Amino acid sequence: MADAPTSPPSGASSAATPSAGPPNRAASLTRGLAAAGAPGSGMEMLQGALLVMAVLYFGQELLVPLVLAVLLSFVLAPVVRGLRRVAIPRPVAVVVTVLLACAIFLGIGALVGRQASLLAENLPTYQATIGQKLSGLQSAGGLLDRVSGAVQAMGRGIGNEGEAPAKASPTSRTEAPAPIPVEVHAPDPTAMEMLRRVAEPLIGPLATAGIVVILVIFILLYREDLRDRLIRLAGARDLHRTMAAMDDAAYRLSRFFLAQTGMNTAFGLLISGALWLIGVPNPLLWGFVAALMRFVPFIGVFVTVTGPILMALAVDPGWTMLVWVLVLFGVSELLMGQVFEPLVFGHSTGLSPIAVIAAATFWTWLWGPIGLLLAVPLTVCLVVLGRHVERLEFLEVMLGDQPPLDPEETFYQRALAGDASALAEQAERCLKEKPLAEYLDAVALPALRLAQADAVHGTLQPERREALVRSVELLVEDLEEEEDPEPAAGEPPPPPLPAAWHAPGAVLCLHGRGPFDALAASMLAQVLARRGFGVQTGGPAAEVAPKLMVLCLLEGGSSSATARYLLRRARRRMPGVPAIALAWTPTGGNDGDGALARALRAEAEAGPLQLAISLVEALDLAAEAAGTATPAVATPVAPPEPPPPLGLAAAPA
Repeated sequence: MADAPTSPPSGASSAATPSAGPPNRAASLTRGLAAAGAPGSGMEMLQGALLVMAVLYFGQELLVPLVLAVLLSFVLAPVVRGLRRVAIPRPVAVVVTVLLACAIFLGIGALVGRQASLLAENLPTYQATIGQKLSGLQSAGGLLDRVSGAVQAMGRGIGNEGEAPAKASPTSRTEAPAPIPVEVHAPDPTAMEMLRRVAEPLIGPLATAGIVVILVIFILLYREDLRDRLIRLAGARDLHRTMAAMDDAAYRLSRFFLAQTGMNTAFGLLISGALWLIGVPNPLLWGFVAALMRFVPFIGVFVTVTGPILMALAVDPGWTMLVWVLVLFGVSELLMGQVFEPLVFGHSTGLSPIAVIAAATFWTWLWGPIGLLLAVPLTVCLVVLGRHVERLEFLEVMLGDQPPLDPEETFYQRALAGDASALAEQAERCLKEKPLAEYLDAVALPALRLAQADAVHGTLQPERREALVRSVELLVEDLEEEEDPEPAAGEPPPPPLPAAWHAPGAVLCLHGRGPFDALAASMLAQVLARRGFGVQTGGPAAEVAPKLMVLCLLEGGSSSATARYLLRRARRRMPGVPAIALAWTPTGGNDGDGALARALRAEAEAGPLQLAISLVEALDLAAEAAGTATPAVATPVAPPEPPPPLGLAAAPA
């Protein structure tokens, strides 16, 4: 089995950042979301699942030691690697590491056994103390007395209903002869029988432990050979993908087990020391239970806290010790779950919380308590398998922690459903990390591009389109109250704009004839207004001469001829006004290879025109124009009435 690499391999995530997800599906111009790597047919999937479950269930005695040995090899491999670095031969390093692990396990077992024997000796005393404390709660007329009396009365009533009234008979008055007691005494067991009774319960666990130790030794000794054989079985022809999958699995499992073992050991020591200070008997035993139960997801904490609570009730005649125990476990679990484990683990396992619950339930049903301990690492293996095997990608979709949809797809789905509140929540999360213009370029406009592709192909129903437009308009209104995140330390604030550019209508935002170009123009207007520009959308105001006009188009909505006509028409109505053409493309890059970008670039020969393919670019160009602009000398034509929006004008045939 391959060792965990010292640095994250290509494709493996670090402990503080999520693992690399699937490629961006929203970059496609079409909207076909195919099922993620589903098997050939439902019947084949059912047959395969039943066969695997049968093998796992009936091969439990063989598979459990093998799985334990593999997982222990992940934990011990870094120790072997460290000994190898100091020029110790591999066989010696493996034997020393395994012997050291066995010594640690035996020492912990002996210590825990001693603590358990002391607990068993004092159980009668603890039982009497708990009984006295509970009897003190049962005061006359108390709640416990009333509940107990009601239960007893109900039981007597049910018993009396099932009994028939006994009738007196003459023979019943005659006393029956007293029964003669009979006692059966078994012969005293022989020495061999006593030995057999003691050895039988120990043979199974000792045999399993011996098999695990032998398997761990051989896995650590021949890990390269085992890796080569697994590569041969998995696919030697696709060596790169096979190695990536194995390195990813080794890195994730090794990191997870090392981190969890260290964290759980520290947690157990902390609990032991705190319980010793509080005065709870057998603190080492409860610390070991706390460390072991940390491997069990969700229900381990309830098993851990039960023993110390009972001990607190049995030792302390009052309630002070019980309160301290509850405070200890409440604070420690909160810190471990919300502070330390997220810092150490992050998303290294790659499992969703629902997958952890489902995995714990399944493996416990299949293999019992040992399956509960192995649920998380076994499910991690399935997620890694789904990440690298195309036909098993559904495993990663079902069990992994990566979002099933990209942010722009989530935006599109929420907008189609008319869920403006969900759009606002998504925007709030994104705006904590990036400015408004970057969020709109990365999420909102790609979502509108997906909707536009559906509208062009005729698959977007009118009612869905209306719901989408209404939801996005509400989102744009809500975003007016949101603030951009604070700039990084040392980053200078943007320079202030000249006073003339703050006047309403200083920048005119026009939109094309695409189905969602008007929403794009609204978003650009909001970005410019946040920067301090005075913005007017639609058509120019009669009393204001704009200093800059911006034509907003989404690639694929308006045709090239329509875009060029709208730009020429705007120039005729506002001669001498600088123009910016925003031809937003799905990539958001700087290549400008879209049809609209090429058509509008050709129009730059007829007059001053700057091309932008993202909101961030358009904002930078507008700020540049404001910083270098001179007072306008051309007198714009002011018609007696405001002209209609240019995006709604009819284009020539």
